[in-house]
Amino acid sequence: MGKITGFLEYEREDRDYEPVEERVKHWREFMLPLPEADTRTQAARCMDCGIPYCQGHTDASGAPRGCPVNNQIPDWNDLVYRGNWEEAARNLHSTNNFPEVTGRVCPAPCEASCTLNIEDNPVSIKTIECAVADRAIAEGWAKPEPPTAKTGKRVAIVGAGPAGMACAQQLARAGHDVHVYDKYAKAGGLLRYGIPDFKMEKHHVDKRVAQMEAEGVTFHYGAHVGVNVPAEKLVSDYDAIVLAGGAEKGRDLPIPARELKGIHFAMDFLPQQNRRVSGEPQEPVEPILAGGKHVVVIGGGDTGSDCIGTSFRQGALSVTNFEIMPQPPDKEDKMLTWPDWPLKLRTSSSHEEGAERDFAVGTLKFSGENGVVKTLHCAKVDSKFKPIPGTEFDVKADLVLLAMGFVHPVHEGMIKALGLDLDPRGNVKADTLAYRSSNPKVFACGDMRRGQSLVVWAIREGRQAAHAVDKVLMGSTMLPR
Repeated sequence: MGKITGFLEYEREDRDYEPVEERVKHWREFMLPLPEADTRTQAARCMDCGIPYCQGHTDASGAPRGCPVNNQIPDWNDLVYRGNWEEAARNLHSTNNFPEVTGRVCPAPCEASCTLNIEDNPVSIKTIECAVADRAIAEGWAKPEPPTAKTGKRVAIVGAGPAGMACAQQLARAGHDVHVYDKYAKAGGLLRYGIPDFKMEKHHVDKRVAQMEAEGVTFHYGAHVGVNVPAEKLVSDYDAIVLAGGAEKGRDLPIPARELKGIHFAMDFLPQQNRRVSGEPQEPVEPILAGGKHVVVIGGGDTGSDCIGTSFRQGALSVTNFEIMPQPPDKEDKMLTWPDWPLKLRTSSSHEEGAERDFAVGTLKFSGENGVVKTLHCAKVDSKFKPIPGTEFDVKADLVLLAMGFVHPVHEGMIKALGLDLDPRGNVKADTLAYRSSNPKVFACGDMRRGQSLVVWAIREGRQAAHAVDKVLMGSTMLPR
């Protein structure tokens, strides 16, 4: 633990943001790191908990709470407090392949589970994690770890997002010949094409790709398995295949006039801007831009928030955000929810940049002029999401972004070609022990298996799938779960 009386002596401090008027002018990260001395002070606040809920545990049903990758949070908090940053980095990387990513974009269920959160004053775990990860990279401690011997086994991984990359890195370190196939021009999945640069710059992904290549991982870009790469060929050419392609089928809004121009899925909008920032050539599609427009974002989650921040930086005249769920309470009932992840109102940095938010709103239809959307026709909805008579209203909209989540992986192509069984939600059916699909040679992990979720869950599942694959190929494994 940190300082025995630290939680009594020090108040919580966390990273701050650049002012709104400055950060909306650029695409860089705008979170301001804490000075080293302040980070060590925050680490000193970690308590000697009898059960450190932050680092991950299971409830009565077996569902994990706290950190899904089981970061040994009290241990590296103590190491940071004592100034042993290199050992803290070693400890952190023992459970998390990409802590510089989770230190930026994870919603931090560990902090919700912190004992000090009973008083709304949790340890700044996410900030400390990010500081350790960034220092490890800056000091050269995050070195490639190539295997001492090769196994002669070949593994194909489909999808270069966080689940696929974590799985690939673990298997390469175990000595397997690992090939990662991704349909895009660069690795990272949603880390690169979904999350805006103002939340996470892409050099973080590039450094991990370089590390993995030095460990023996081979990346194949522009390789869309099931489209221009036959899925059956992977089955015949490799000893095991891991599907980690994500849940990419967006939830649509099938209401009148949905066909109007100017109505787009969030994941058609966000990747375009990320490619502009990186200088990557765009796909041959019409540009989706918010500049000079009244924008409506439908969906109140992280993807909706990313659309809001991106729209403001593109020069939107206004941004309105609708959520069909009722507005959550400002504060949770700690005695009822702790240490579980609570339902409460969350306001992101993008919301703070000027978005108008409204809850319990359903969109009834679109209307437009000359084939282009101009108006949303809405109404307040009841607890069953049915429109409440007399609450109808209209909203001006030149651009509508659908950010209502993802329903399941895309079935056309690879999944149908492999004939895999699906679970009731349309995900590839596999359990969390063997991670094996209905084809014994094919494994599935991440959003492909569990449905849309957090990056930290993707890393967890990628690591656990690597453990399962290595055990099948070699009869036993030294990889952690």
